[in-house]
Amino acid sequence: MNIEYTAVIKQDENWWLGWIEEIPNVNCQEKTYEELKDTLKI
Repeated sequence: MNIEYTAVIKQDENWWLGWIEEIPNVNCQEKTYEELKDTLKI
């Protein structure tokens, strides 16, 4: 069974910020877009 989530990703100066809309308190901050995508997948 595949569950899909909505990731919101934004760049703020030198940082990439992201969170999962359907799961409260899941947010990440990384230096690169690729790192952020990998972190959100976990």
